[in-house]
Amino acid sequence: MKYILNKKYWAPIALLGMMVFSMLFTSCDNNDSQGGSMTITRVFLEDINSSVPDREVSFARLGQLLRIEGSGFSGLRKVYINGYSTYFNVVFVSNNSMLVSVSADTPISDADPSVRNTIRFVNDSHEVIFPFQIRAGKPVISSISNTMPNPGETISISGAGLTEVSKVVFPGNVEVTSGITSDEDGELFTVVVPAGISDLGGSIYAETSNGGVYSPAYFNFKKGILLNFDGQGSHGYWGTSTSMIQPADLESAAIGTGNSSQGKYVPHRPARIASFDAAKNRCSEVWTAGNGVDNWRAQLTPYIPATTPLDKVAFQFDILIPEVWQQSGFLKICMINNFNGGEWAGACYNYVPWIVDGKSVGVKTDKWITITIPLNKFYAWSKEAFTFETVLAYREAATYQNFGIYFENSDVKLSNVTGNASEVEFPSKATSVKVYTDNWRIVPLDTPVYNDFN
Repeated sequence: MKYILNKKYWAPIALLGMMVFSMLFTSCDNNDSQGGSMTITRVFLEDINSSVPDREVSFARLGQLLRIEGSGFSGLRKVYINGYSTYFNVVFVSNNSMLVSVSADTPISDADPSVRNTIRFVNDSHEVIFPFQIRAGKPVISSISNTMPNPGETISISGAGLTEVSKVVFPGNVEVTSGITSDEDGELFTVVVPAGISDLGGSIYAETSNGGVYSPAYFNFKKGILLNFDGQGSHGYWGTSTSMIQPADLESAAIGTGNSSQGKYVPHRPARIASFDAAKNRCSEVWTAGNGVDNWRAQLTPYIPATTPLDKVAFQFDILIPEVWQQSGFLKICMINNFNGGEWAGACYNYVPWIVDGKSVGVKTDKWITITIPLNKFYAWSKEAFTFETVLAYREAATYQNFGIYFENSDVKLSNVTGNASEVEFPSKATSVKVYTDNWRIVPLDTPVYNDFN
């Protein structure tokens, strides 16, 4: 039987093998050294998965393997990275080169300033310190508090590794370098939204002490607006049902602190309804105009191709909950007008923000925040991989192509919310909660990849 090794693996394996082989011999030749003066001249990142497996670098991240070139390494006793005593194997030390991995325990922002961004070599009688930037893992942006704010408002951007943010670039190449605040743990930074951001939207780019990072490309994506109750998209309504939200039910008083309302918005409990009874579905409903007006393919596919995987497309809306919402009620997001209420299946999604980690907790927002629901979370498309074409075709085949939101107030089974087996159930109660939404939109979730070595 023949075993054939793919040629693409020979180069990195041969490179690493020759390097280790030469270091072994050189190390043996110099093991009598008592430790003389040392120099560090260059640092290389060793990554056999990269197109450049042995790349000279000016920084490294936690967990990465480094090859350090210089002289006088024989007799090396200690290596300190950012002041942290870092393990190395003497087998991989020669007089002119050595291998060392940056420990995950290496301090970054909390390193003593006198040793931060340094590599220090120590032998019995000498030491050398080499300036070299050490970064944490690659930064990540996981959410933005409001993705369609007014200029001059402050937004919070959450994630990991977001330390010491020095620059934020908004769609349209609008750059901000002042007024940025970062928390010490790198989980959050805030920035004031500038004027002049492109209506085509896109990603936010942030420059941190850990490198650059992009958000998903959903910021200020106004081309995706389905309905904003101020002229973009068409509000659909019909009949005299108490549940149907009519134009007269919309509100426009300025509400929200920090991120405020933008013209008209929809109250999901209109002022004419004092409260919703328990165990009642379809308490209120608000729709787009639907047939002959809504055309998602024409509107959206120039920006979100029909072939886009469904986990890379989302429904976004802005929400304000000025009083505590808990224990009862949810929003049913309906892909078409074909639901009677109470469904936990089909082309809909039930938004129940007051259930967190399996428990009922109070939710309240002083400001308008953005909610993002990937389309593969809709029940009809949650079990398999689909593309945006599936949703477009589904809507085009529907008898009633209105997109809408119900407020429902029926009992909630935890198993329906989490998808996991559970006997827990939250009985509904009469509620007079106030919930407002605005700026319904379909957005892309693709995120540009930041390359450390561009």
